[in-house]
Amino acid sequence: QVQLVESGGGLVQAGDSLRLSCAASGRAFSRYVMGWFRQPPGKEREFVATISWSGRTTDYADSVKGRFTISRDNAENTVYLQMNNLKPEDTAVYSCAASSRTLTTRISSEYTYWGQGTQVTVSS
Repeated sequence: QVQLVESGGGLVQAGDSLRLSCAASGRAFSRYVMGWFRQPPGKEREFVATISWSGRTTDYADSVKGRFTISRDNAENTVYLQMNNLKPEDTAVYSCAASSRTLTTRISSEYTYWGQGTQVTVSS
């Protein structure tokens, strides 16, 4: 069992930066592939970024590539999402998730544990 708690969301202006954190408690955080997903208002949840258990492999949605960076600190049981040059279309509830799969994945159904989410609102 893994419990995930996100923090760091807020209201910012276009072009600003935010860093989201996802603190994990429970067993063997370092064994899990971690991912960030987001759900814009009125839309389906979508993949944002994922990172392997070691941190050596990452993958990003095209819409955030070059602007967002996912990282993890296994000693602190935390995964981060650094978001730069934010755009109004980045407005969403951002959730982190943990997957027991061996490889990184963009598929939400392959993630077992989910946090409650944190709201990010980007004004133009």
